This record gives sequence, C-alpha cells and structure tokens, in this order.
Amino acid sequence: MMDVLSSLQNPRVKQIVKWRDRRDRDRDQKVLIEGYRALVRALEGAYPIEELYICPELYQGVNEPALVERCVAQGARLFQVTSAAFAKMSYRDRPEGLLGIGTQRHTGLEALLPLKSPAFFLVAEQIEKPGNLGTMLRSSDAAGVDALILCDARTDLYNPNVVRASTGNLFTQVIAEATTADAIAWLKGHGVAIVASTPHTDLLYTAADFTGPVALVMGAEEFGLSPQWLEAADCRVRLPMMGAADSLNVATATALLLYEVLRQRMDAGIVVDTGAVPDARDC
Repeated sequence: MMDVLSSLQNPRVKQIVKWRDRRDRDRDQKVLIEGYRALVRALEGAYPIEELYICPELYQGVNEPALVERCVAQGARLFQVTSAAFAKMSYRDRPEGLLGIGTQRHTGLEALLPLKSPAFFLVAEQIEKPGNLGTMLRSSDAAGVDALILCDARTDLYNPNVVRASTGNLFTQVIAEATTADAIAWLKGHGVAIVASTPHTDLLYTAADFTGPVALVMGAEEFGLSPQWLEAADCRVRLPMMGAADSLNVATATALLLYEVLRQRMDAGIVVDTGAVPDARDC
C-alpha cells in the first residue's frame, strides 16, 4: 500500500518544506535525504529512513525501484507525489524523484573509541559553508579517515547541502561533535598528534610524518584555525602557494592534506588500496 499526495497544500508537503529551514529541522531533529546516492549511503550506514517520497516520472535511471524496495523493506513509509509537489519539497535544481526523511543523530567523543591503529582523524573547526563541510566529509571517506570531529560548528551538520555535497557520506562516517577545548584534551589524552593546517609556518605538508596516530585540523574559511588549536598543535604544516592567492578553499586544502596522509601510509604498508569500483553515479 502506498499513500498518494497531489495537493501542494498537503500538510506533509508543507512540513517537508518547513524542514528546509534549520530552526524547524533542529526543533524536530529531522534530516532530509534527497537523491539516489544519498539514500544508498544512508542504507549502507544503517541510517533509518522513516518516510520515503517518490515521483517516478523524475527518476534518472533504472535502479530506483530496487532502492525504493530496500527502503520499504527496512521500515520506510512510502508516499508517491506529483512532480509539482515534489518540486516544492525538493532543494535541488534537478530533482531525482527520491526524498527520504530521517532522524538526526548526534554523538560525542565517546563514539571514536576504540581507536584504530594508527588513528586518523579529521577535525573541522568553525566551518561556515555547508557545501565545504559536505565535501570534506566526502574526501575524508575516500581517504580512509576513521572519524570527523566537528568543533564549534557554524553550520548545522544536517543542512541539506551537507547531505548533497557529501554524496550521502554523512551517513556512513563516524562524526563526533565537541568543543575545541574538549577535543584537544581528548586527542592529547589518547596520544594522537595534532597537526594544524596554517599558512603561517615553514614546514611543508609533505615534510611532516603522518604515519603515526594523527588528527589533521582545518579551520574556518575566512580566519583559519583559532589560537587554541595553533597553540595545542604538535606541528603546523602548510601547502605551497606559488601564485597571488594566499590560500585555497578549505575543502580543496583538506583533500590535498588527507591524501598526503594516505600516500605516506600506503608507502609504509600501513594501508592497502582496495581498488573499489565506484558507483557510476559517483563519477
């Protein structure tokens, strides 16, 4: 059985539109999971999808019905909506006809235990733009980061653009939320070296040793890392800048630094490339 929604004034349609606003989303602790890849990642991460809204005429491939069956089999309540109603609910320019509703999950530093050996963390301090945070999550997943530590966030973790930019990897990764002070104390207490990314140092990122337990710390787009992180760092590293620009986009810089950690660990035999074949929609 499937409920069919056609009116733009339907209370469920109007409620989903409200959840695009952070205040309403946080009040009800909901997350919008839109698109094929995001929903696949949510299923892979055992992230419960409570409701699923579909518009078959907007599907972009042939795999959507099987995905819908998987969602329903795991407990999602199914609704079919018209293209007009779906367009009203969607936050995408090109809706794919798939929109799930889930409940937010918030975990602290206890979620990082037990530590892998050697530990590999990404710390994001005061990141402001949801697209950057989502891209950082996507890169951290690709580089094999154990977990992301989100400190003093200025954007909400469950912003729809975080979901979109992460291609759903928000739901497959371990994410701990903490204050800067608590995160520093926790990392030092567990013997994890803190590596701060900053242009104000002479040490190039390729000259640092990333083969031991490490937490790579990236700061806000406009001002970089706070003095707390810079003072707590075991080392500070920079990317070479050969032109007029004095910095890179934080998501781009994060990807470069994460892959340097991965390169060193692969060269040392700590990590082996699995040769995983990406989903065609990831290309």
